[in-house]
Amino acid sequence: MGIRSGVMYGAGIVSVGASFLSWLMSKEYEGDIARADRWGLFVGEWAPTFFALGVALRIEETREEVLGGGREIDERREQERLSRRYGGQVPAGI
Repeated sequence: MGIRSGVMYGAGIVSVGASFLSWLMSKEYEGDIARADRWGLFVGEWAPTFFALGVALRIEETREEVLGGGREIDERREQERLSRRYGGQVPAGI
């Protein structure tokens, strides 16, 4: 799939640290507590997004493990699509 869930979890953890560092550095260099707080919160908002993407990727990874790999996944997805389209039953010959 490309990016794995662990990468997104790692990015979320790094984002939490970056949020603290940006707050600390902005507080020192800007001298304005409100501006430092805004910088820390801006970077801190990335963490939940990264964690949510990690969860979504983990669900897909688990699904691939359960379904098998390669062609089997494509066939299963096609069966699921047809099943939804025809109300749970796939007509003969499709």
